[in-house]
Amino acid sequence: MMVFENKSLKALNTFGMDIRARYFAEVGSDQDVKELKDKGYLNADNVLILGGGSNILFLGDYDGMVVRVINKGIQKIREDEQHVWLACAAGEIWDEVVEYAVNHGWGGLENLSLIPGTVGASPIQNIGAYGSELQDVFEHLEAISLETGEIKVFRRHECRFGYRDSIFKQEAKGQYLIMQLVFRLKKHPVPNLSYKALQDEVGRSAPEPDIRTIRNIVCEVRRSKLPDPALLGNAGSFFKNPTVRMEKWEEIKSKYPTVACFEQEGTFKLAAAWLIDQCGWKGKKVGNVGVHENQPLVLVNYGNAKGREVLDLAEKIKDSVLNKFGVNLEMEVNIVG
Repeated sequence: MMVFENKSLKALNTFGMDIRARYFAEVGSDQDVKELKDKGYLNADNVLILGGGSNILFLGDYDGMVVRVINKGIQKIREDEQHVWLACAAGEIWDEVVEYAVNHGWGGLENLSLIPGTVGASPIQNIGAYGSELQDVFEHLEAISLETGEIKVFRRHECRFGYRDSIFKQEAKGQYLIMQLVFRLKKHPVPNLSYKALQDEVGRSAPEPDIRTIRNIVCEVRRSKLPDPALLGNAGSFFKNPTVRMEKWEEIKSKYPTVACFEQEGTFKLAAAWLIDQCGWKGKKVGNVGVHENQPLVLVNYGNAKGREVLDLAEKIKDSVLNKFGVNLEMEVNIVG
């Protein structure tokens, strides 16, 4: 294992920000982490764990240690009549694990197809799409404490999963390096069609879908709406869908009957993309940055943009949605700097 200085991270963040890390190392084992700690690189507060770089916006150079997890391995460790338990190294590409599960006929991950990033990053914000979330299949994870170097197992309830949230974004932020996840998947899966847009799409093309069909449809929909970061820098959905109480929902509904919304346990989750579109941002370009023409949730780097330009655009979008609807948008992307 080598520690690099003044390392360019342009190819390691999907926004394509041309920034540098003071120190950079790739770790593939517990021993690598121990070596970094013994050399004093993990004792400071300015340690950043980097996965696929797909949910991060750098505002400038990072004056600290950036650690990228690159360990590999997928293994079935247990099974019964209904389930299999699949252990996956944190450095595995998320969508390759989804493909692996679908190829074996194990259900639970297919609705999360084509989400960019690595396995290790998935529990941090409890990734989700099309009616499924990571927590639905999560069994436990193993992580290394950056303070003590000890391995800690986090069970599902200990992760405190929420909507695009977990303990790793809150009080445990930056304290652990996730090395492995274990999923519990179904051996006789029934497709999850709880998300209406997916249900409608399936109804048009596959009246009796299996998990392979679901994966194919999700991939097709995502490719049609979301830009490829290799061609156009972006970090996927930049904002969370905001949740409001019934009074606010009824107020907005009375003024805008076509508002997109999902009822959820007495609250109402508004479609952030719809709110942004109604404010006139869809497809709008501001200098080197802009809002994608097919998906208003996605902010893009048209080339040579600085992180601050993206953040300034995001703040303007937030202000316009707040002024028009009285709804505060929360950023989903991790801002660094």
